[in-house]
Amino acid sequence: MVLNKAPKAGIWVASIIAAFIISALASLIWVSPNMDLGAIWRDPYYRHVTQFSFYQSLLSTILSVGLAVPVSLALSRRVFKGKTLLLKLFSTTLVLPVLVGVFGLLAIYGNSGLLSQWLKSIGGEMPFSIYGLSGILLAHVFFNLPYASRLLWQALESIPAEQHKLSAHLGMSDWQKFKIVEWPRIRQQIPHISSLVFMLCFTSFATVMALGGGPKATTIELAIYQAIKFDFDLQTGAVLAVWQMLLCCTMAVLFHKLAKPVPVSKSTSVGRWSSQWVSKTSLVWDYTWIVLALLLVIPPLVTVVLSGLNPKVWLVLSDSKFWQALGASLKVAGLAALFSLTAGYLILTTSRHWRLRERTNRADGIEVVGTIILVTPGLVVSTGLFLFLRHFADVYSLAFVVVVAVNTLMGLPYVLKTLAQPMLYIEQEYQYLCASLGIRGWHRFRLIEWRALNRPIAHAFAISFLVAIGDLSAIALFGSQEFRTLPLYLFQLLGSYQMEAAAFVSLTLLILSMSCFVLIERLFKRQGK
Repeated sequence: MVLNKAPKAGIWVASIIAAFIISALASLIWVSPNMDLGAIWRDPYYRHVTQFSFYQSLLSTILSVGLAVPVSLALSRRVFKGKTLLLKLFSTTLVLPVLVGVFGLLAIYGNSGLLSQWLKSIGGEMPFSIYGLSGILLAHVFFNLPYASRLLWQALESIPAEQHKLSAHLGMSDWQKFKIVEWPRIRQQIPHISSLVFMLCFTSFATVMALGGGPKATTIELAIYQAIKFDFDLQTGAVLAVWQMLLCCTMAVLFHKLAKPVPVSKSTSVGRWSSQWVSKTSLVWDYTWIVLALLLVIPPLVTVVLSGLNPKVWLVLSDSKFWQALGASLKVAGLAALFSLTAGYLILTTSRHWRLRERTNRADGIEVVGTIILVTPGLVVSTGLFLFLRHFADVYSLAFVVVVAVNTLMGLPYVLKTLAQPMLYIEQEYQYLCASLGIRGWHRFRLIEWRALNRPIAHAFAISFLVAIGDLSAIALFGSQEFRTLPLYLFQLLGSYQMEAAAFVSLTLLILSMSCFVLIERLFKRQGK
C-alpha cells in the first residue's frame, strides 16, 4: 500500500497568491525607486496620521477587550432566556457589513440621531460628536467588544467543573474566585484577542472613512486612498502603502512573540456548577454588564430595520443604480467566496499531508502564504495592483476582476482557520483506507471529504461571502459610475446626506447578509446528506 504523494494543487495556488502579492508590492516600490520611508516621519501630517493610527487602535483595543472581561464573566455566570441567540449575534458582529453598523450608530448617536433629538427635547445636547475619534472608538467597540466577549466566554466555559465546585466548597467570594480561577483563563486569551482587535482597528478603512473627522482623524489606510483617488499622487500613495505594510508586519511578528500558546486542560469534565446562594450585589453587577452590552449592540441594528422602512423605499427600488449595485455585490461576493473556499481547500490538502509526515515548517509556510492578506491590508494590495495594471490596460475596465481577487484573499484566512482542523482529522482517519482502495482526487472529495466536511465548508463559504459583500476597501479605489457595490452605493448616499435612501440600502445589505448566511449553510448541509 503506497500513500498518495503531496497534492501539488496547493503549491500552485500558494505560488499564484505569492506572485499576486509580489506583483502588487513590486509596483509600489517601482513607482518610488528612491523610497525614503523616513520622509513620512519627518512630514508633520503623515507623522500625525501614523500616530493617530496607533492611538485610535490602542484605545479601541483597551476599550473593546477591557469591557469584554466583565461582559464575558457575566455571560459565563448567568443563565437567561435568549442567551444562545445573544451569543450567536456576538459571533457575527465581526463580519457584519461595516457600513450597516455605521449607519445604525449614526441613526442613534449622529447629529440628527434619536439620542440627540431626545436630549434637545429636554434642553440638553450630545456630550460628544459621532465624527472624529469618539465616533471611531464607538464603532470599533460596537464591532469588536461582542466578538472579544464571545472568545473570552469560550475560555471561561473550558474551566473544569471541579474547580467551580471546589471554589464553592471553600466559600470563595466572587473576587477570590475571579482572581484564582477565572482570571488565569482570561489572561491566557487576552494577548491573542488583543492582537486580533488591534490589527483590525489599525487596518480599519470603512469605519474611519465614514466617521473620520477630517485631517485630525485620518489613518494611514485612508491617507493612501486620498493620495491616489483624489490627488493622484502615486508616489506618495506607494510610499504610504509600503509604510503601512512594514508596520503591520512588525506588529504581527511582535504579537506572535507575545501571544504564547494556550495550554489545553486535560480534564474532561467541563462546565459550570453554581451554588444555591448568590449575592444580590453579584447578580446586579453581572446583569448590568449584560444590559449594557445589549444596549450597545441591539439598538443600532433595530434602528437599521426601523429606519429602512420609510417613504423612500419605492424611490430606491425604482433606481437602476440600486439594482446594478445589488447585482454587482452578489456577483463579487459569490465568486470571491467560491474562489476563497477552493483555494483554501487546495492549500490545506497539501499542508495536512506535510503535517502528518512531520514537515511542519513546510505546512506552516504554505498556510502563512494563504493568510498574508492579514499583514498586507486589502487597500495596500489594491493600490499595488492599481499601479501595476495601469501600464497594461485601463485599470477601471478590470475593476471587477481586481475586486473579486482582493476579496478572495480577504476571505482566505477565515477559510483556512475554519477548515484546518477538520481536514487534518479526516486525513488522519481515512488516509490509509483511501490509499488501499485507490480513492483519490474528485472521487475522494465526493465520497469522503464532502460528506464529512459539509458543515465546516458551509460555514467557511458563508463567512467569506459576508466578508466580501460588506467590503469597501477594494471597491472604493476601483469603483466608478459603471461599477459599484452596495457598500459603495450606501457610502455615496451617506456622503450626499440622502439618509432615508441610505437607510433602506443599509436594511437591504443587513437582510441580504444575514439571509444569505443562513441560506448558504442550509443549502450546503442539505446537499451534504
